[in-house]
Amino acid sequence: MNLVCEQSSLHGEVEIPASKSHTIRAVAVAALAGGSSTIRRPLESDDARAAVTAYRALGADIAVTPDAWRVTGFAGRPAVPDNVIDVGNSGTTMRIALGSCALLQAGAAVLTGDDQIRRRSCGPLAQSLNDLGANVRSTRGTGCAPFVASGRLRGGETAIDAVTSQYLSSLLINAPLADGDSLIQVGVLNERPYVDMTLDWMRRQGIAFEQDEWNAFRVPGGQQYRPFDGPIPGDWSSATFFLAAGALGENAVVLHGLDVDDTQGDRAVMDYLRALGADVAVEDGAIRVVAGQLEGCELDLNATPDALPMLAVLGCFARGTTRLVNVPQARMKETDRIAVMCRELARMGGNIQELEDGLVIEESPLHGAHVDGHGDHRVVMALAVAGTAAAGTTTVHGYEAVSITFPGFLDALRRLGGRTHTD
Repeated sequence: MNLVCEQSSLHGEVEIPASKSHTIRAVAVAALAGGSSTIRRPLESDDARAAVTAYRALGADIAVTPDAWRVTGFAGRPAVPDNVIDVGNSGTTMRIALGSCALLQAGAAVLTGDDQIRRRSCGPLAQSLNDLGANVRSTRGTGCAPFVASGRLRGGETAIDAVTSQYLSSLLINAPLADGDSLIQVGVLNERPYVDMTLDWMRRQGIAFEQDEWNAFRVPGGQQYRPFDGPIPGDWSSATFFLAAGALGENAVVLHGLDVDDTQGDRAVMDYLRALGADVAVEDGAIRVVAGQLEGCELDLNATPDALPMLAVLGCFARGTTRLVNVPQARMKETDRIAVMCRELARMGGNIQELEDGLVIEESPLHGAHVDGHGDHRVVMALAVAGTAAAGTTTVHGYEAVSITFPGFLDALRRLGGRTHTD
């Protein structure tokens, strides 16, 4: 499906959907717990549903209703799945569920996903799970799905370079249920706020762990998760596109549903926008962004790789030079976002070049063009917002990818005045 965008002025209010990262962690924790949990206002999207599918396959009873998901967990003792677990496009689900499969007491699970997932590495995570007593192998020997996974996690010691935070989050979420204690030594750690989110879930669950700054974690085994009842906060990663839209042209956008005190790293987008020159204010629980004269600057995106596509668009409208740096893991997402954003914005007239770990963008008025979303929801949404700011008509190919995290994106864009239609 294609999304056709005309240059538009965006004004109004938008409600941000629930957090993907929180929703998937909530499903995992509720499934690993004993008893019945209620997840209120979860994200309804393909990635969140992938987590439901995976943990149902492992034995959780999950009833899905429009406003709440009720989960009866398997108390840390997953069942052998009847069939292959297909996580679709959800890298978070693949990595967290792979760790949960390492808790199997007998039998094995097979996990796979779509074409993108089968190219995204989980090799370091698989090795660490094996260090801790599991038996996880890539069927093609590539470190990528499909995986055959069996248990059981006994505990022990492992070292990992968490080039994606999801590796460490998977170990931390599942290690408390191992038979013995685990020591996780961490070399590289990217996307630290996502690990903060995981640790926050563990703290609220009463899970014990010791932390040596960000270098090591000691997690006692034999622990249990508890059932819970609570809502999912709004998604700052999804909010990025509308926060940034408010900073373009003569736009003004008000966002609802976000918690400025939440652990999500993409809260930092507010600071990035201020650094670029936008007017950002928090008013009565809402966030208002009003366009100003944007000025190029350097932004370190190591903690916020999901923001790179949209900030690359903003860089084209900022005077001077914008540098997005220290985010090499952006090449390991649904697609190589550094290369893809360079290529697609160049088609729209962007003066942009790749760094090994980011992008350098010069002010360059954009014009309409045919661009490809590369099956990446965040690339698609960034290019769609770019299309509302560029002169002429922009056609974004592969619009359907937004269903992964933000199925209501197009409706929200139209309510703000975006002149868009699907083709």
